[in-house]
Parts: sequence; structure tokens; C-alpha cells
Amino acid sequence: MYKNVVIKGIAIIGLAGIVSSCATWVQLTSAGRLVTVATPAEVTSCTRVGTSTARAISSIAFVERGGTKLQSELIDLARNEAGDMGGNRIVTESPIVNGRQSFGVYRCGN
Repeated sequence: MYKNVVIKGIAIIGLAGIVSSCATWVQLTSAGRLVTVATPAEVTSCTRVGTSTARAISSIAFVERGGTKLQSELIDLARNEAGDMGGNRIVTESPIVNGRQSFGVYRCGN
């Protein structure tokens, strides 16, 4: 009985690892597609619209998701929210902590 539980647990963790490394959970909206990622120096003459705090799942079944995939999803979430806010640039303002990251939202000409 114990052996079956261990094997099932290993199978679930392995499947979660495969899913987390392959799946794309976030799709850009039409408004999000118009938003780009910028550096603080690139938004000095822009108007700050607000802040977006994006949150994504950082682990599945106790398996940590890859940092690159998680970062990409957080950026896409922030781009979507920024587009809804009327912004067209986002700037990263915090590191990823527990699957959460903050972005400044800006409206820049051209």
C-alpha cells in the first residue's frame, strides 16, 4: 500500500513538473499587446498612470515553476492590466516574491 502511494506521488509531481514547464497560462489581450516593457530611464518623460501588481502560480504540487516562465507570465499579466488602465509601458518595480511582482504603468507619447 505504501509503495503505491509513493509511486502515485512521484507520478503527480513529475506530471506537475512537465505541465509547469510547458504550459502557458496567460494570454495577452488586444490592449496588452500594445504595452511594452521599458526601463526607468525610458519613461522619464512619460505620465505615470498607476501600479500593476501581477500574481501567478509559482509552484504546482510543490514543484517550483521555472523563473523565466514565471517572469514571462507576470509581465504578460502586467501588460494586460496596463492596457486596461490606458498605459502603454510598464517598468518592473520589485523582484518576484511568492509569485507576485509590481510594475509601474506609464503612458508615453509614440
